[in-house]
Amino acid sequence: MTVTAAADKSTTADTSTAAGTSTAAGTSTAAEKTGARTAEAAGVITGARERIDALDDRIIGLIQERMAVSAVIQEARIASGGRRVNLSREMEVLDHYRQALGRPGTALAMTTLELCRGRV
Repeated sequence: MTVTAAADKSTTADTSTAAGTSTAAGTSTAAEKTGARTAEAAGVITGARERIDALDDRIIGLIQERMAVSAVIQEARIASGGRRVNLSREMEVLDHYRQALGRPGTALAMTTLELCRGRV
């Protein structure tokens, strides 16, 4: 019984490890959050994820800027009697993304174009 009681106490107390802190309240260690098996790898992954998050924020900002520029182009085109969408230009964009990123680039370009259409 003493061993069980000691084990029960250790599950409710905070336990510190080299990879982070874990509590019975549900906080997970850095290794658990990252899937790493060492504290060193968890630190590398955590830092890299922070950089990815910052890059994602920049990408989102650039897409929002692209959407605004696209709206200006669409307004000018429509005001001049043209169509909202220029399919030959969209094909150029699709090709550009495909050449730069391969086949998945085409899907990314399609999503980008979809985000930038019809906001006028």
